[in-house]
Amino acid sequence: MSTTDTPHAPLPGHPGAARRVSDLLPVFPWDKLEPYKRTALEHPGGICDLSVGTPVDPVPEVIQKALAAHSDTPGYPTVWGPLELRRAIAGWLNRRAGAEIGPEAILPTIGSKELVAWLPTQLGLGPGDQVAYPRLAYPTYEVGARLCGAEPVEYDDIAELDGARVRLLWLNTPSNPTGRVLSRDELRRAVAWAREHRVLLVSDECYLELGWEADPASVLDQEVCRGDHEGLLAVHSLSKRSNLAGYRSSFVAGDPVVIRELLEIRKHGGMIVPAPVQAATIAALGDDVHVAEQKARYAARRTALRGALEAYGFRIEHSEASLYLWATQDRPCWETVAELARLGILVAPGDFYGPSGGQFVRVAFTATDERVRAAVERLTR
Repeated sequence: MSTTDTPHAPLPGHPGAARRVSDLLPVFPWDKLEPYKRTALEHPGGICDLSVGTPVDPVPEVIQKALAAHSDTPGYPTVWGPLELRRAIAGWLNRRAGAEIGPEAILPTIGSKELVAWLPTQLGLGPGDQVAYPRLAYPTYEVGARLCGAEPVEYDDIAELDGARVRLLWLNTPSNPTGRVLSRDELRRAVAWAREHRVLLVSDECYLELGWEADPASVLDQEVCRGDHEGLLAVHSLSKRSNLAGYRSSFVAGDPVVIRELLEIRKHGGMIVPAPVQAATIAALGDDVHVAEQKARYAARRTALRGALEAYGFRIEHSEASLYLWATQDRPCWETVAELARLGILVAPGDFYGPSGGQFVRVAFTATDERVRAAVERLTR
């Protein structure tokens, strides 16, 4: 028998392999939206894409200059980043989130989605463990559980969960997709439950600076955790507040013991934020002016779109923070997606975020002023 006739087992991930990681994951939701995007693109006035919450406004000049000034960095940066970076993050957390925290309890990450997806794996979770997250939620919480073989569990009320099996509890405030903000009392109750059951609580707070009808609080706030960060992590991103989605600038902070464990794991995996991005992050967190200017842009777009949607017959629920309006006409979300696509407006169906969102759509106000005006005109014509 020649070597070409010798049977070989399929390579991992190759069609025919006994088990592929991709088989564990749900269908990537945004692929389902493509036919409706094609419809919206055919509108004579062009598409108004209000589906994905991606920034469209310029990166602030102070951040661009910091990035450019550190572009000649041929050596390897560190996973933990320089002390100056972690001090800048600690200062911002103190100033904006009311957290007394030191640089030893902070770790930069390569975008917050990367951390959400891989955190259960990096913590050593697996079969028999549960990862809990809100019933209406960003899909990557479920993906993170499935990647490590843990059981994803949705909840409406944390008290319903099995404290003996849950190992990681996700909060999301302000919420994606609903914009709901957890009060300090709700956060305190979640912290108490997690500590009673020895569960790691991780709060995704990427929209913290984008409150409209509420003032979002952090789980690391002194008033929430009583100054004790044991068993708590908070995840933050500069994508929305500083238009840095393309930079992948984010961080996780909290329990220093957990942060140190993640640091060691991530050093082995080479999960390093590029040095120029680290420098840009320092500049971004040191400047509050551009954040206020960007928030004012979003506020104007939000007001215009909310009025137009309500005039069209939508009801807006929650939406007191974040970059989205959670809207319903009390009918299946895909019917609404199709109707708006014929107007050249693309929105996200609510069932992307769980079956209980099946009669809602998520409308992002991250489009340009011109595209928002076009959408408003079509909705109110």
